[in-house]
Amino acid sequence: MKLVSWNVNGIRACLKKDFMTFFDHIDADLFCIQETKAHSSQVEIITPNHLQFWNSAEKKGYSGTLILAKNQPINSINGLGIEKHDTEGRVITLEYETFYLVTVYTPNSKRDLSRLGYRENEWDIDFLTYVKELEKIKPVIFCGDLNVAHKEIDLKNPKSNERNAGFTNEERTGFDNIVSSKFIDTFRKFNQEGDNYTWWSYMRGSRARNIGWRIDYFCISSLLENKLISADIHENILGSDHCPVSIEIDI
Repeated sequence: MKLVSWNVNGIRACLKKDFMTFFDHIDADLFCIQETKAHSSQVEIITPNHLQFWNSAEKKGYSGTLILAKNQPINSINGLGIEKHDTEGRVITLEYETFYLVTVYTPNSKRDLSRLGYRENEWDIDFLTYVKELEKIKPVIFCGDLNVAHKEIDLKNPKSNERNAGFTNEERTGFDNIVSSKFIDTFRKFNQEGDNYTWWSYMRGSRARNIGWRIDYFCISSLLENKLISADIHENILGSDHCPVSIEIDI
């Protein structure tokens, strides 16, 4: 199976920037999208070979997730089942016979770190608890914009970003907890090199200069490690300030 994840920074804008060209070319079995910034009624996205599963934020033009799936799941679930987290359309779970797929758009801690306490003490804890509970039933694949660069290798300028949102000790510890819970960062299973990023600021020509951050991930249960074939970053695909990431897995 081929699985893709992409924070599109607004699906309506991305559709005008050749989203469908990439979507058709990569021909994913499961295509996960974050930051749709739209409700399904606002978007004409024609996917005759893929079912559409939407979870939109209550606030218009904000957040939101979407999964495009070739195969009908056993079940689909929106949110974490916790009201304080579930108004922003950040999580979709699809259940299949041999695994769960979860796409997530983790809240940003904000430039002034006003949401860091929520990230550290509520969201990160509750999301990890959620996927660990799913894992008790069957293996889990989760993907999306996790809004954290885990290690210094995962961003261009770690020293100057130490207290910036996405690279605080608190957020990085949240990802440490994912790894210590035996979820595998799939890209790092194959690639231990720097200069591999998935997000670039729109300012100062950051993308052309590859001054970026790796904040988009596929993580899998350790039970699936031997089934993982590849993990890739599609840095040449434009249309958003993020680029797509993907895995191939025999499942």
